[in-house]
Amino acid sequence: MKIEQRARVLSLVFVFIGLSAWADEPAVQQLARKPVKLPGMVIDLEKRYIDLEATVCLDEGFLELVACTKGSKEHESIVAVGARPMHIHTALLLLGANNGNPAMRKQVGEKEKRWIDIPPRGDEIEAYLVFKNSAGKMIERPMSDFITRSKDRSDEIGVVENPDKKSNSASGNKFPSTFLFAGSHLRANRKGPRQYLADLSGNVISIATFGDEILCLSDVQSNLNGSLTWQVNPKHLPKVGAKITLRLRTKKDHKIGAKK
Repeated sequence: MKIEQRARVLSLVFVFIGLSAWADEPAVQQLARKPVKLPGMVIDLEKRYIDLEATVCLDEGFLELVACTKGSKEHESIVAVGARPMHIHTALLLLGANNGNPAMRKQVGEKEKRWIDIPPRGDEIEAYLVFKNSAGKMIERPMSDFITRSKDRSDEIGVVENPDKKSNSASGNKFPSTFLFAGSHLRANRKGPRQYLADLSGNVISIATFGDEILCLSDVQSNLNGSLTWQVNPKHLPKVGAKITLRLRTKKDHKIGAKK
């Protein structure tokens, strides 16, 4: 994307997320040449990634989410972010990613109406955690390093043996390396502008399927307690409460940071 095109897109983005005072500034042209700082995030147009301010909120247990917003579902997510989901969506669009839709049911047919299941779709997005290692060096690790498939599953009566040894998202026990940019939904609001559902639910990156998440897996995963099989792998995860970065990158050729 050329500098002039980036500047035009940035102006539209600033208006969309409520920073209208910036949209008319000549500085927008300059901003298009370097990382853009917005509340809770930094957008790097050259390297094609978004850095989200995040806090580790869970280091053990079964997971429904990878990332949620602060004050929402920290008890079932690895990290919580401060940025608004609608702004994260907008930033991904700015990087050139195209959103699709979360998994949903849709009514079709004119004479004989019926419901069909629509699978999730959207461009592939990679997720990483960026933090300092024990030597004080900044490292970048894929989200799959912090999630593992359990031999058991969470049930309403406790933890029982998991009869399903394979994931619908990937064969074996390896967690997928990418998510789909589903893009949540906009819902009509009688009292004002349409509402972005992920802003209400806090579902930023989901493992279980809720139908309103920004990023999701490529298939449908039940959110019922008895079906949860992915859990936190704390081996390389910073302590709960640690301030780290959640990096979202469009799936393009890039240089991965040091990993130790």
